[in-house]
Amino acid sequence: MSSGQTLRHVGYLGIKELRSLMRDPMMLFLIAYAFSFAIYAAATAMPETLNRAPIAIVDEDHSALSTRIIHAFYAPLFDPPHVVTPAEMDARLDAGLDTFALDIPPDFERDVIAGRRPAIQLNVDATRMTQAFTGSAYVQAIVAREIATFMHRSDMTDSAPVALILRARFNPILSKSWFGAVMEVINNVTMLSIILAGAALIREREHGTVEHLLVMPVTPFEIMASKVWATALVVLLSAALSLVVVVEQILSVPIAGSLPLFLAAAALSLFATTSMGIFLGIVGRSMPQFGLLLILVILPLEMLSGGMTPRESMPAIVRILMEAAPTTHFVALAQAVLYRGAGLGVVWPHMLALLVIGLVLFSGSLLLFRKRLRAMT
Repeated sequence: MSSGQTLRHVGYLGIKELRSLMRDPMMLFLIAYAFSFAIYAAATAMPETLNRAPIAIVDEDHSALSTRIIHAFYAPLFDPPHVVTPAEMDARLDAGLDTFALDIPPDFERDVIAGRRPAIQLNVDATRMTQAFTGSAYVQAIVAREIATFMHRSDMTDSAPVALILRARFNPILSKSWFGAVMEVINNVTMLSIILAGAALIREREHGTVEHLLVMPVTPFEIMASKVWATALVVLLSAALSLVVVVEQILSVPIAGSLPLFLAAAALSLFATTSMGIFLGIVGRSMPQFGLLLILVILPLEMLSGGMTPRESMPAIVRILMEAAPTTHFVALAQAVLYRGAGLGVVWPHMLALLVIGLVLFSGSLLLFRKRLRAMT
């Protein structure tokens, strides 16, 4: 068979895959959701950032210093403080109305001026784990700052011998949405490519169209290649649209690097992940089995790729094993391009690794696919 005829078969079969996808409303909804609302939700949820935490303050001193501390808590980190009595403080904590309750004791200002180091009580509702962990440090820092300023020991009068100038690169406003939005796009590219490729193969098996393909003059390579390019095209276009519309326009997250370079790298990653999806579709005999295999594969790929936790903090054996995963190189490459504006000269080793991994996965899936087709004939 000539190469021109092979390309025509791959093209026609790929168009068939696209038409089949267009007739599947659930898959279309999944694609639209994953690259729109899911991106927005991941960027704006801010589970690790203190935002409008409720706080109550018991002022038993009624001094200038206690008033200064009360007025130091304001949005966006905290809601305006509720000044309550000790009995109301306990009742509000029991009802879950406040995350923090600060109790300023009597004669607090006098003891501070006299250098007696009085104790100030901070009650924390630890069931609100993300706010409690982060907010406790904020409360302590705010109280210490106000006391130091009141006692004329602020930075203006008692400067440190060395000035530390902080420069936050690649995310100057330290916004979690900048990180969450882009990482969600990267994760969804991997997840959807595996799901769409594997589901397409299982759908043909359940509908009996695999038998139709067996009587046609097409090869297993052409069948697999058509599924790879059709799935990759859909995911690639969806990712590009999401980056431009949702990330850049709606969320106002700047893309530092070249979008064409990122899409070229994403195409190499999709070559590997779609081949992985086809492999799972061959191993899984039904959609429920395929779903269980997805859980075992996608979770480690996303959690150990470096997108959620820096790879340097992982055990050495995990880092070595994950070098063979396409997501490890795709995450590193995408972060370099989209966050830091890296060019081809920086990311080409990751692109080469994605190509090699993709060839290995495609070849292994093709061998298994041929074996299954021979068993069916």
